[in-house]
Amino acid sequence: MIERLALIGTGLIGGSLALALKAAGAVGEVVGCGRNPATLERARELGIIDRYATDPAQAVAGADVVFLAVPIAAMREVFRALRPGLAGEVLITDGGSAKGCVVEDARAELGPWFAHFVPGHPIAGTEQSGPDAAFATLFAGRRVILTPLPENSAEDVARAEALWLATGAQLETMSVAHHDHVLAATSHLPHVLAFTLVDSLARMEERQEIFRYAAGGFRDFTRIASSDPTMWRDICLGNRTELLALIGRFQQDLSALAASIEAGEGEALSALFARAKRVRDTLYSL
Repeated sequence: MIERLALIGTGLIGGSLALALKAAGAVGEVVGCGRNPATLERARELGIIDRYATDPAQAVAGADVVFLAVPIAAMREVFRALRPGLAGEVLITDGGSAKGCVVEDARAELGPWFAHFVPGHPIAGTEQSGPDAAFATLFAGRRVILTPLPENSAEDVARAEALWLATGAQLETMSVAHHDHVLAATSHLPHVLAFTLVDSLARMEERQEIFRYAAGGFRDFTRIASSDPTMWRDICLGNRTELLALIGRFQQDLSALAASIEAGEGEALSALFARAKRVRDTLYSL
């Protein structure tokens, strides 16, 4: 049981976590924190939080768990601002989509509280944002990755695991570096491709006709381009090393595909498409 949860960021991820914990009877009081009082008041009206403060140090005072659901570029500032309010055996964790940069920020700002920071990343979300987008079952059956640090105690890691298990999530554990490598491939690169495709087509002279005849395949592929631009800017910059390596590899593969088309190599195209179809069908056959 979490007696008091301090929720830094009351949008889709933070709000859904609070609602899930409340539905499970796993939390007592939820204190929200953010820059916009109107957003915080809306979160209170929706039952996500019980009260709020705009000062992070005030929001975390007396909390036994602190969860950061803010853009990763804001993490360092938030760590610095909340540190004066930390006390006791508080657990600090987050939902950032890149982990290396967040761990670096926590190490720089949390001081002795860094040992209580257990990084995490729920692999769940929608294209919507804000408190109104939050819902209690967002994490049910979805993967949540924890990336425990050498400084973490077994007890703090267990508390972070219990928090997510209460939401119905499926837990996995990996290193910070491995997380950023895997997520660059499975999440960050696809988002970059979707954003770039939509922007590229939108700059064509015949864009009105192109989008008029866009069918379901285009809609499905580009759905994630409706995601929060600020959040994805921060993720790209925060995980730039891994993402740049994957963009380079994809550019090579795309160049090879273009060469096959130019040369009329039908067998090469068929082989590539067949391999991709086989992998895709296997991944989502259940």
